[in-house]
Amino acid sequence: MASHILVAEDQADIRDLIVLNLQQAGHAVTAVADGRAALASQAERASDLLILDLMMPGLDGLEVCKALRAQGRATPILMLTAKSTELDRVLGLELGADDYLTKPFSMAELLARVKALLRRAELLRAAAAAPVAAQAVRNGELEILPVRREARIVGAGGARVLEFTALEFDLLLHFASHPGRVFSRAQLLDAVWGYAHEGYEHTVTTHINRLRAKVEQDPMNPRFILTVRGAGYKMRDAP
Repeated sequence: MASHILVAEDQADIRDLIVLNLQQAGHAVTAVADGRAALASQAERASDLLILDLMMPGLDGLEVCKALRAQGRATPILMLTAKSTELDRVLGLELGADDYLTKPFSMAELLARVKALLRRAELLRAAAAAPVAAQAVRNGELEILPVRREARIVGAGGARVLEFTALEFDLLLHFASHPGRVFSRAQLLDAVWGYAHEGYEHTVTTHINRLRAKVEQDPMNPRFILTVRGAGYKMRDAP
């Protein structure tokens, strides 16, 4: 069945071009011109992927993203931004966007990002019905069940399940599968996002901050996901 994608973009020429390319790629598409219409659309029918322009009248893409994440929705979100709004791009990622593209961008690049995000979302849905993995990935009290795509903190008082977007989980699993190994941001982009374009390193940094906020007891003094100054990041060696 075709994936359903919502495109929220106030510039009609860009919106129409995105819709045309997505439809030609076999996706079902709903297109709106502002943030309020985007939220109303999701209230009626949840999409498989959202493409949100950051700057829109009424509610902008940041507000739409924040509202959907506050509702507990993990729908993948691809944010479209202008090159002059770097701080807003970072804020968008911190509010829960999975990825972003700066304008102008090629349709081939957009379709590649869409394909990667939809693939992760499909893995997440399939994992919900899968049996618990026979082999969990453990690092101290952090336990990851790859088949279930589930992570939890296990302690004396029981297990606390951690909530992640599909991309956050992929990043955590990549770290946990290689404890002690240092990865640069470019290497993480290539391994987890599937691309390594100069200028997108903020995507990695912001996702790591989000992981720490969910995994670490004190995100400012992390125990699991460590910064290696001048080199990158690593998961601590397994105890």
